[in-house]
Amino acid sequence: MLVLFALGICIGLTLGLTGAGGSIIAVPILMFGMGWTVAQAGPVALLAVASSAAVGAMIGLRQRQVRYRAAILVASCGVVVSPAGLMTAKHIPPHLLTVAFAALLAWASFTALKKSRGSSHVGVSESVGGDGASCLRDAATGRFCWTRSCGQALAITGVGAGFLSGLFGVGGGFFIVPALRRITDLSMNAVIATSMLIIALVSSGAAISAALAGRLPLDVGLPFAFGAVCGMAGGRMVSGKVDGVLLARGFSALCGVIAVLLVAREIYAWR
Repeated sequence: MLVLFALGICIGLTLGLTGAGGSIIAVPILMFGMGWTVAQAGPVALLAVASSAAVGAMIGLRQRQVRYRAAILVASCGVVVSPAGLMTAKHIPPHLLTVAFAALLAWASFTALKKSRGSSHVGVSESVGGDGASCLRDAATGRFCWTRSCGQALAITGVGAGFLSGLFGVGGGFFIVPALRRITDLSMNAVIATSMLIIALVSSGAAISAALAGRLPLDVGLPFAFGAVCGMAGGRMVSGKVDGVLLARGFSALCGVIAVLLVAREIYAWR
């Protein structure tokens, strides 16, 4: 139990420091720390990610950074689709699923590195969406001007995040954050805060689906989740004191190394 608690702290700390993308390392941490497969680690990771992201979302709500209507729309689509990801994972051979997850980590590594190169040009309080963003805010109220294209873009984001959440047991922040940056004109702070609420809701839905299917052992899931919550609280307290560019590059390197290790482990197992 102490091992699970310690691993949970690592996940929560990473999630708190990186904003939303750190949940992707929850599954490989459990795979290496506990010797599990992706399918075994996914549901436990979802419980921890949901719990820790909820803490981040509450902080964002208190700071009035969360666009909760958009978050609810994205999360609703994600919750509906996540069981399909869970069912798909059951029918994919463990080795193939692990390699696919390694590819996902490699993509997250590339995205984080690309983000670090552009971080010096965009402040956390500045709008990050371009002129082609689908969801734009009203200058007077600060709320989204809801249009069909805005709703469709948010719904598609939810579908993608929900499927990946169910398939790999990830929160989807690595997918949601870039999507919100592209389709909205929110500040980076608001993007991260809104992503936290989406991650909490989507991961909760996927975790509940896993529990109903008998794939979420609470005796190991709860200590891991409690550690993640503690780590999240600590990470958010010190996140503003850590250089964002250095953090993004470090996270990129971590994802890249884990991806290589996962592939190496599978190659060794096949021999």
